[in-house]
Amino acid sequence: MLTLIGLGRTVGSRQNILCVSGLDPTGGAGIQADIEAIAAAGAHALPVITSLTVQNTTNVLLSEAVDASLIGRQIDALLADCRIDAVKIGLLGNAAQIGTIVPRIASLGVPIVCDPVLRAGGGTELATAELVGSMRQRLLPITTVLTPNAAEARRLVPATNPAASAAALLALGCMNVLITGGDEPGADVVNTWYTLRREPRAYRWPRLPETFHGAGCTLAAALAARLARGDEIGAAIEDAQHWTQATLQHAYAAGRGRRIPYRLDHG
Repeated sequence: MLTLIGLGRTVGSRQNILCVSGLDPTGGAGIQADIEAIAAAGAHALPVITSLTVQNTTNVLLSEAVDASLIGRQIDALLADCRIDAVKIGLLGNAAQIGTIVPRIASLGVPIVCDPVLRAGGGTELATAELVGSMRQRLLPITTVLTPNAAEARRLVPATNPAASAAALLALGCMNVLITGGDEPGADVVNTWYTLRREPRAYRWPRLPETFHGAGCTLAAALAARLARGDEIGAAIEDAQHWTQATLQHAYAAGRGRRIPYRLDHG
């Protein structure tokens, strides 16, 4: 059996992660980030694309939603053939997609990690008010871990601070909320895990000098892979952050904008 370097896992014991996300032509974010992060964890991504985008490493110029019925047919085909061990959701194109996706994943009984991509790093808005409302009403109540940055948390549930945002998101039904602070000011990046079962836990990471394209996608996909293999929630959240920090430390420039996390094995 082939052992994966640095992971101690063997080929043949891979979990399947259903990834529902957008296509980023730069390869920094979206479905490629999911595939690479999940493969690095020794699991297998089942990619379903929600949106075709026109973007580079500086900003998103256009996002064109895939027809919801086609997404439904893709998921149905996968469910008929493959065991699903976790679900990772990223960019969604419109509210109709939520109406298609949620009924198909709600009864799977597997961890669901949602990274609510509402705005591009360059500033382009990617979610309408209707989409955000549908996320609140239908998707968040079935989410195991929600991983918004602080701005996305405020957009989902307007509040005066991250703790208030998290409380409102938990009240909507999310089991866990990990609010990331990469785009917030401060000498360190502070990510905070909130859940109804324990006091909030803050994780501090040295702020790197560069900015990054796909850091949130990378973290959420890494977390989904760890939950799929049965890791305890606290251990999965911490380990996924450690691994993501390493991908940022090794990030590289594919263009003239934000750097792309290096998601290949770091040994």
